[in-house]
Amino acid sequence: MDDMNVDVILPCLDEADALPEVLSRLPRSYRAIVVDNGSTDGSADVARAHGATVVTEPVKGFGSACAAGVAAATAEYVAFCDADASMDPAELVPLVARVATGHTDLALGRRVPTTAGAWAPHARFANRVLAVLMHRATGYRLRDLGPMRVMRREDLVALDLRDRRSGYPLEMVLAAHAAGWRVDESDIGYAQRIGDSKVTGTLRGTVNAVKDMSRLLREYRREARVRVVAPAPAASTTEGVRS
Repeated sequence: MDDMNVDVILPCLDEADALPEVLSRLPRSYRAIVVDNGSTDGSADVARAHGATVVTEPVKGFGSACAAGVAAATAEYVAFCDADASMDPAELVPLVARVATGHTDLALGRRVPTTAGAWAPHARFANRVLAVLMHRATGYRLRDLGPMRVMRREDLVALDLRDRRSGYPLEMVLAAHAAGWRVDESDIGYAQRIGDSKVTGTLRGTVNAVKDMSRLLREYRREARVRVVAPAPAASTTEGVRS
């Protein structure tokens, strides 16, 4: 399914050294949308030189970059992937296939380190804790909140995601749960990134990401309690969520 109509959103902050490798691995017919989120190393020029569509998003934040990419996307399917060469965009193909064939509504890539040092211990621990909390909130049996993911563009737009910081990936899963989506994950390789990490590669970045995601989980649980105690809606002959 490497000839599918797919836009791949690549949030980017100073990834000039990694972009040539990442873009060269993109599956045939997939369009790269590189969202430059304030780079000072010429990332946008490198992306254009390698055939990518470049979107400039001046408001800093991972969620801001992702939202700008979604706004620029036009394909039936939207994919997300890091621009740091830590993961191979070719591994998007089976994830797209799972969505296209109706097996799931949101296909996530579960990161499996392929090199020593690919995943900092503090970042891996934080991810595990958040995965447990996410399972308690949604029932989804997921072990990773990885950045590689695929869904239909129209479905994603309908979720109306609002987070513009590090909580965007988690908000997507929580909103998907509220909308009745099927969500699953498949293993993907995770290698040592090229260049310095801006989020989970540092302890400070990891702490900030955990704060953002913890806030979203608290809000989701609070909203869930409101939904439980609210009066049930009138019966309808039309099913409101997917089976």
